[in-house]
Amino acid sequence: MNRDIDHVLVSQQQLQDKISELGAQISRDYDGHELLLVSILKGSVVFMTDLMRAISIPCAIDFMVVSSYGGSNTTTTGLVKIVKDLDQDLTGKDVLIVEDILDTGVTLSHLMPMLRMRNPSSVKICSILSKPSRRKADIEPDYKGFDVPDEFVVGYGLDYDEKYRNLPYVGVLKPEIYTKA
Repeated sequence: MNRDIDHVLVSQQQLQDKISELGAQISRDYDGHELLLVSILKGSVVFMTDLMRAISIPCAIDFMVVSSYGGSNTTTTGLVKIVKDLDQDLTGKDVLIVEDILDTGVTLSHLMPMLRMRNPSSVKICSILSKPSRRKADIEPDYKGFDVPDEFVVGYGLDYDEKYRNLPYVGVLKPEIYTKA
């Protein structure tokens, strides 16, 4: 796997340091609230696991599968599909959507209004990575780890064709890997 990486963009140590910082901030901001972390699967599961351990207040978790990508595609289709919805009622809860990367913002721009209709106290976004140069929707994370350039990144939950998620860092995938016929 490592030989398919052109270069490391965010190291394992940088990720852990930022997650500790985000966890402390979220703990302060939501102290005394009923916090529900919502992981957008599959990519954010690694980040959410580390983030929830860095949060020092009680919190619940739930999972959604929402997709605007398909198969081995490297770009969004623009069509948002809910594959698995939440199990919990959001009424009165402070919802924090946990994302691996905020890219075009299309998926979250469709998801946020839908979640707000379920009567939570609040809905905010925490994304470990943000790619502002690709944004198509007017949406930004409330809590952000790192801005990354418009390169194909994998690792730390992010994949290409279901591979590379288990890398402990975020790296740029060599173009010849994803441009193969």
